[in-house]
Amino acid sequence: MSANPAVQFNPFPGADEQGAEQGGLLIRSISFPVVLRPSHPLSDDELLEFCVDNDFFRIERSAAGELIVMTPSGGKTSNCESFLSRELDLWAEKDGRGIAFNANGGFSLPDGSVRAADAAWLLLEKWNRLSREQQAKFVPFCPDFLIELRSPSDPVGDLESKMADWMSNGAQLGWLIDPQRKVAILYRPGRNPETLVRPETLHGEAPVAGFELKMHRFWE
Repeated sequence: MSANPAVQFNPFPGADEQGAEQGGLLIRSISFPVVLRPSHPLSDDELLEFCVDNDFFRIERSAAGELIVMTPSGGKTSNCESFLSRELDLWAEKDGRGIAFNANGGFSLPDGSVRAADAAWLLLEKWNRLSREQQAKFVPFCPDFLIELRSPSDPVGDLESKMADWMSNGAQLGWLIDPQRKVAILYRPGRNPETLVRPETLHGEAPVAGFELKMHRFWE
């Protein structure tokens, strides 16, 4: 853990008194995601340190400065996330216009939030503006294209709100894939979301024209 008490995370108050099993905390009554309100707003560097110190969790920061702490994905969702990242990365490398990121890539957005998508793509011209030091930290741009995958524990309203936030921060295209409802929702700037029921393939548009994603894995 970090030596800075403002960025230490103990989501289980009283766990020391309640005991631990084989060195692990007893987790019975905590419902995730957990929303934390730090004693002071964390800078991007402090947040990055906090994420490293608590790398078992997936952590984002809202525009209001709250920390949203999520558990790792289950097996099925993780497998689908891996598929998303692989397909986007392979296409991005062949296409050459941009760079792809997986679910661990944090983006520092204009509204003050730090968010991560399950897969994201950024124009290479923007990436190349950054120094090596900047590239090692949260990316200070909104991705141009992103994909969010709903897991069984994700409230759909939260993800729809997050998608709206992506678009308001500058994303040019976003896909929300919802295996529970068997739909894919397409987000574009200045337009109402478009819902597709069990599409066989999603087709990329500018800025990712030419990208195609086969959808059978998500509906199995």
